[in-house]
Amino acid sequence: MDLNHGPGRLLVLLYGVFAVGAASRSAYQLSTRFDEAPVAYLLSAVAAVVYAVITFCLARGGERARRVGLVCCAAELVGVLTVGTWSLVDPGAFPDATVWSDYGIGYVFFPLILPLTGLRWFRWRGASGAPAAPVAPPAREG
Repeated sequence: MDLNHGPGRLLVLLYGVFAVGAASRSAYQLSTRFDEAPVAYLLSAVAAVVYAVITFCLARGGERARRVGLVCCAAELVGVLTVGTWSLVDPGAFPDATVWSDYGIGYVFFPLILPLTGLRWFRWRGASGAPAAPVAPPAREG
């Protein structure tokens, strides 16, 4: 996987930043204010783990990492959609926001955009770890 330039490098950077940010935030909240909003803080910790695994998969490359990355991106998307909807339908369920609350509005919707981009990246890279070869046009007779 070519991560020296382009979207692959950007994805590794963004997922890495989100992994560190969500881990730091949840560690602080869990250790100092757990009783205020345990579900929200635990969900942020789960998000941090998912972001870290995706970061590793993007950086590692290979078929196994690609498959794990696809599963984690899909799980992340389900989490964002579930928590985002839940936080809008029942705001009292989250006395404090999670990374995924309101579809990631507190993070400029990056938590919603990242899994969609990650899924596309992992699928585009294909089993070989390289972009799919373009299909040659059919030979013209004549």
